[in-house]
Amino acid sequence: MLSESARMSSAAEARFRIDAPNSRPRTIKVIALDQPSERVIKDLAQRQWNSATFFTATAFGDAPRKGESFAGWLSDLAGRTKNLVEEINGADLVVMVAKAGENAQAASIIGEACSLKRVMTTALVLGGNSISDEVLSKTLAQLRPWSLMLVIASAEEYIADMLTALRA
Repeated sequence: MLSESARMSSAAEARFRIDAPNSRPRTIKVIALDQPSERVIKDLAQRQWNSATFFTATAFGDAPRKGESFAGWLSDLAGRTKNLVEEINGADLVVMVAKAGENAQAASIIGEACSLKRVMTTALVLGGNSISDEVLSKTLAQLRPWSLMLVIASAEEYIADMLTALRA
C-alpha cells in the first residue's frame, strides 16, 4: 500500500497541482494595542513590506461602544485617523501586537469587527522569560477570544520573522 505522500507524488495526482504562484500576496494589517508594542510596530514599519500596513489603537483610549462610529479609532503611523471597518474590509489577515502586562482590551473591538467581516486574526504577545505567568495569563485572557492564532514572542525580532512568514 502506498503512503499518502507517495500517492500525492504520483503522475496521476500531478494533474491536480497548481504550479502558478499565488495571484497576489496577503494584505496584512498590523495593529499595536499598547504603547510598548507601538514602538515595536514603528520599528518594523521601517523595513520593506509589500502588503503590510501598520496601525496603532493606543491613542484613542477606550474602544467605541456598540453603535458608535469606528471612524478615527485607529491611527496610521503618521498619526492620521483611520476607520477600523474600512481597514479590515481590505485585509486578508489582521495581526494584533500586545506587550504582556499592558491593556489589550482593544483586541475585543478589533476581533469582533474581524469576525463580522470573516477576516483571520493573529495575536502576538511580547513576553519573554522575564514576565510572570500571572501577568502573561491576564494578557492572554484579553486576546484569546479574539484571535485564531496566539503566539508568545520572547524577542521582538520574532515578530518580524512571524510577519514575514504570514505574508507568504
